[in-house]
Formats: sequence, structure tokens, C-alpha cells
Amino acid sequence: MDIKDEFINISASYRNLDSFYHRRSIVRALDAVLLELHGELLDAGCGEMPYREYILENSAVEKYTGLELTDTFDKSGEPDCFWDGETMPFDGENFDCVISTEVLEHVFEPQILFGEIRRVLKPGGLLFLTTPFIWNLHEQPFDYYRYTPFAIRKLLEEAGFENIEICALGGWHASLAQMLGLWVRRSGLNTFMRRIFSFILKPVISWLCRHDRRDIDFNRAAMITGISVVARKSDA
Repeated sequence: MDIKDEFINISASYRNLDSFYHRRSIVRALDAVLLELHGELLDAGCGEMPYREYILENSAVEKYTGLELTDTFDKSGEPDCFWDGETMPFDGENFDCVISTEVLEHVFEPQILFGEIRRVLKPGGLLFLTTPFIWNLHEQPFDYYRYTPFAIRKLLEEAGFENIEICALGGWHASLAQMLGLWVRRSGLNTFMRRIFSFILKPVISWLCRHDRRDIDFNRAAMITGISVVARKSDA
């Protein structure tokens, strides 16, 4: 399958009930900042760089650099460079923007990551990141955290970021859909039962996702599938 069909043009099927909505919500969040992405971009924790071509084709980004975490990289394709978890291999104020999708939960010391991102960003530079809230343990043993909006805001403020905007990737309905999808595709059901329950649950999951509300008030009794964040380094 083409990587665009897995991450960009993703639609619900019996085989991706666990991932289609979450990946679709990441693209939706990315679309909201595409017009602000420009110049030199760093993809921190890039993996297979699934959004590279999409960003280059739909934004003013001129140079795209993929940086991977040395300890967790185990995918096809080769990033442009690796990070040792301490100091990114770039000069300060080198990038106009940084994206980091589904990476934060794998970083044991997030203060170091945010500090380094701020260091390599130019003044006024933009950071876009996403992280899951409802997701199974993955890339073990490098799966460390699930973050609330309040924790991420505090970490970013302490790192010196401002104009922080935090949004839910999905709300109550999507959270239930996410759990059902993860259960039916990843819980260890035998092949026959997985097929049966996927057939039964697909319309339920699709209905929940269509009727989900993402305008979440985090100060009330909220449930979220994940979080997207946009923040800026100060101009000073």
C-alpha cells in the first residue's frame, strides 16, 4: 500500500479500524498549520517521514530534514540524521519550523527534547506536534508516557515556548471508537473472530467517528484520543 493511503488519504476499512481515525485526525490537525510552515523544516522523530511529500507539495517549506531517535529507529527508509537523546546535530536557530508526530510518548526526558527543539528553532519559529492518549503499548520498551493537555502546556512553558494552542484529536465518541478498533484489531483474537467482530463493529466505529465532537473543554469531564499542539519560540 502507498504510504499516502496509509497516512494521508486514509479511509476506513476492516483492516485499519484501529488506526484510520487517529491518522486522519493527525492530517486534519496538520492541515490547520500547513500555510504557516515555510523555509527549513525539521521532522523530529521522523520514522519513515510519511508527511514529507504532503508538506513539500502543500506548504512553503523548501527544505525538509528528517531526524530520528537512535534507540528507537527500526523502519525501512533512512532518515537524514540521528539524535543521541542529548544534543541535536544542528546549530542553534537553524530551522523555521519543527514537526514531531507521535514521538513525545517515546522520549523519556521530554524537557531535553523541548529544550533542543527550542534551541534549533529560529526566533518566532513554529512547533507542531501530536501525541496519543488512547493507544496500546507500542515500540516496547520505548513507550514511556501518555500526556494530558495540562502536562504538555507546563512542559512547553517551562521550555520557553509561547502562544501555545492545544487541541483534542478526538473526543468522547472517537475515544470509544478508538478502543473498539484497537480491541478488534490488536487484542489477540483469532482470525475468524477478528473477521466477525470487524464486520460487526465497522459501522459502529464509523458512526461514532462521524458524530464525534472535537471542541473539547479540557476543564470539564473530557475524554480524548490524542492531542495536537502548536507553539512558538519567542521573537526575543
